[in-house]
Amino acid sequence: MTHTKLSTATFAGGCFWCMVKPFVEWDGIESVVSGYMGGHLENPTYEDVKKGTSGHLEVVQIVFDESIFPYEKLLEIYWQQIDPTDDGGQFQDRGSSYRTAIFYHKPEHKESAEKSKIDLANSGRFQKPIVTEIKAAETFYPAEDYHQDFYKKNPDHYQQDRAESGRDEFIKSNW
Repeated sequence: MTHTKLSTATFAGGCFWCMVKPFVEWDGIESVVSGYMGGHLENPTYEDVKKGTSGHLEVVQIVFDESIFPYEKLLEIYWQQIDPTDDGGQFQDRGSSYRTAIFYHKPEHKESAEKSKIDLANSGRFQKPIVTEIKAAETFYPAEDYHQDFYKKNPDHYQQDRAESGRDEFIKSNW
């Protein structure tokens, strides 16, 4: 009998449309859901979050089997999707709802996230300070259905948005 050890990770990395695909196709990843975390408004809508008045960040919440896919590997993938030195948003998406953050669900994940942040800061890869926050997970609100798996449902729109964002150029030049 096989026992899986499912865990949860939540990452804010700017537009959640661009944060699903890097995680979804690995063995051990059970689900990747776009949503909102970190704000004060209950049951926020996309419009609430986009206005920047709800306090939420756009996030992806990942359920994964740690015996197959360790949390440290998720962190490695996460850092390579973002500009960790930008506290005003990510790429073309500006504003508080597009800031970066790691929301930890367990103390050992907090330790791993903090270590990975220090390692990245000490790597010399970036000249500016790493501003990505590491904080305790809060209530997760799944985004509206039309945002889920956006890259699959609207591939042309996704590709155009991603191409215009500058994200891929940043990743290529920094990683």
